Amino acid sequence: MRFSPEKLSIPDQRMKPFIDPDEIWNFIHNTSPDKIRVREVISKSLGKNRLTMEETAVLVNAVGTDLVDEIRQGARELKEKVYGNRIVLFAPLYIGNRCTNNCQYCGFRVSNREAVRKTLSDEEIISEVEALEDNGQKRLILVYGEHPDYSAEYIAHTVKLVYGIKKGHGEIRRVNINAAPFDIEGFRTVGESGIGTYQIFQETYHPEAYKWYHPSGRKKDYEWRLTALDRAQEAGIDDVGIGALFGLYDWRFEVLGLLRHTNHLEACYNIGPHTISFPRIKDALSLNLDGKYQTADDDFKKLVAILRLAVPYTGLILTAREAPDVRREVLQYGVSQIDGGTKLELGSYSDSKNEEQNLNREQFKISDSRSLGEVIDELLSNDYLPSFCTSCYRMGRTGEHFMEFSVPGFIKRFCTPNAILTLSEYICDYGTDEVAEKGWKVIEKNLQKLDTGIMKSTRDKIERIRKGERDLYF
Repeated sequence: MRFSPEKLSIPDQRMKPFIDPDEIWNFIHNTSPDKIRVREVISKSLGKNRLTMEETAVLVNAVGTDLVDEIRQGARELKEKVYGNRIVLFAPLYIGNRCTNNCQYCGFRVSNREAVRKTLSDEEIISEVEALEDNGQKRLILVYGEHPDYSAEYIAHTVKLVYGIKKGHGEIRRVNINAAPFDIEGFRTVGESGIGTYQIFQETYHPEAYKWYHPSGRKKDYEWRLTALDRAQEAGIDDVGIGALFGLYDWRFEVLGLLRHTNHLEACYNIGPHTISFPRIKDALSLNLDGKYQTADDDFKKLVAILRLAVPYTGLILTAREAPDVRREVLQYGVSQIDGGTKLELGSYSDSKNEEQNLNREQFKISDSRSLGEVIDELLSNDYLPSFCTSCYRMGRTGEHFMEFSVPGFIKRFCTPNAILTLSEYICDYGTDEVAEKGWKVIEKNLQKLDTGIMKSTRDKIERIRKGERDLYF
């Protein structure tokens, strides 16, 4: 378990609003990129250096097929440098969809009388997790509505419950959280349960747009949500994830909003976000949107590449909201985590009778309904290295600016070997013959990239896994 309440803080900046819309629009409206400047910015990022707001605005404003292609190619190169060809896999598990908010874009909004409300019992949580383990999942993100029923104590209880569920070789080794903000004491309670990343999305960083989309409920308080992860840091949770819901406001503003949020966390706590998410609006029951800010596919692909270049050491999460063809392409531009085998209806992992989506029971429509096995099969076919690794989290290699990733040789010493070991487990326990054949070939190819000593140690551990040992890592 990793939990340390001692933090570096800057009292005059922490837990205070940090978004200035005029500042962000000034960067957007007054940055005029040319070819030379765009290339300078990309070159800086490829040196594994964080981009400034102005530099990121240069990329945001770059137009023309040639320049956008250079941005995407730069993102591809940077991903290979920082993350190699690994893709970390996880699954969302909805615990409860009761909610007191009235978000205009969400099927769980309190005014939606057609939504079927449910909170999983402990027995149902056990059944869901066992079903996920049967499919090979090792990393979950638990999702909760914003409701008094989902207190910090309740969330902590469910986290501990999930960690304790083991079936056969199956176990959940990392439990992340997507839930409402708490005060410092609430975050401390959740943190002490041993969570991984605590994820809170601002949805839109524009205050006036935010006000319109959130007319009632606790979530209507823009500043309370904006400073939520400050309180998490003060409580000792240094592993946090941010995100914006693209389609609520101008995508250019949201990209710079995410960067400003990153800057704020680094300035006040010396630690940036572990992950950035960038979901796009999808169908949900009783939506109240006019589509004005719908993010087109080309803009979406561009913004993912820009985020990769802007924050080299932050994980980028691409979810099953996107269709397989979009996911297939965007993976190239710096994505490091995806979900697979995703189901959103509460209780649906353990009950496979009805495979059709029912928006009365789900938050939004997913566009990639493939099983985890199918997702892994495609990743292997495209020469990616699927990973369920959780070793850094459990070995304490976390914290300030994710320096573990910037240590020379870190990928070869830890990330690639540990990804190989978790894939070996998956092949032995859950892989089809076809996946096994592809998987061992990908493993061998990646073994050849390792230094001789690490390669030998990894091969030794693979043999131990073949003989029945599990959870081996560096």
